[in-house]
Amino acid sequence: MNTRTRKGQIVVVSGPSGVGKSTVISEVRTQRKSLTFSISYTTRKPREGEENHVHYHFVSEETFFRMIEAGEFLEYACYQGHYYGTSRADVEELIRAGRDVLLDIEVQGGAQVRLLCPEATLIFVIPPSFGELSRRLHGRQSESEEVIQGRLQRAREEYQEIPSYDFLVVNDKVPQAAEEVLSILKAQDCRVSARLDMIKEDIVL
Repeated sequence: MNTRTRKGQIVVVSGPSGVGKSTVISEVRTQRKSLTFSISYTTRKPREGEENHVHYHFVSEETFFRMIEAGEFLEYACYQGHYYGTSRADVEELIRAGRDVLLDIEVQGGAQVRLLCPEATLIFVIPPSFGELSRRLHGRQSESEEVIQGRLQRAREEYQEIPSYDFLVVNDKVPQAAEEVLSILKAQDCRVSARLDMIKEDIVL
């Protein structure tokens, strides 16, 4: 079997604020070296400790809107008054190089990726219960009750989009949730559609 060619895959991870997506993703990336985290473009200002072209590509609204008009985004969305988007060219380049590209994006962006890239793997992460999500948000002690209730309402709206995703991962304990994500990615690696290029020289289709 010819194993020289391996096309990367697009992996979308969505979930409500406070569910622990970033922690799960970090654990997954330590174990799957082919997984590359996509750096999004955003119009918001950098937060303390964030670096341009490392955490985000920070751009002006004028630049962002120009990129929209030029069709440069695989997906984009407005969240809390700021725009976020994923470069189509950046993702395509990584895929061709055999890298798996992970997009940590909202359900609106997930729907756009599904439309343009139906072969993408969409994973939705939830807490073990809605009460636990509330507990985690309150445990941050960094937001007002009004903001927390807004996040919980947003989570209820996001839950309505779960049926459009491929997989549902429950983040009760981070190691178990990360293991579920890794298992999903391994299974997707073994799909016939993902491996046809590996045998194209050995068979006549």
